[in-house]
Amino acid sequence: MASKPQILSLYRRSLKLALDWAVHRYVWRGQAMYIRGLFEANKHVTEPRQQRLIIEETENLLDKWKHPDPYRAPTAPGGSKYERNLPVPSTEPPPHMHL
Repeated sequence: MASKPQILSLYRRSLKLALDWAVHRYVWRGQAMYIRGLFEANKHVTEPRQQRLIIEETENLLDKWKHPDPYRAPTAPGGSKYERNLPVPSTEPPPHMHL
């Protein structure tokens, strides 16, 4: 039988992964509600074999959708350079001015 901490860990990892891919928080909120619905739909599965298959499938999906450059707080070690939801500074040279 699947343990509650294992399921909660999968749920948290799913939410964090969705947050890595979402540009804006309001986009992520919709994804979070969808993820919650998926977990709620399988809440009443009691057969250990079925639970194991669902967990393995979830693990595979998390590995498949892993973000290549996950967001980390700027204050964290190895943190992202920019705050979330702020535009990245432009690195293009200024336009040429004709005088």
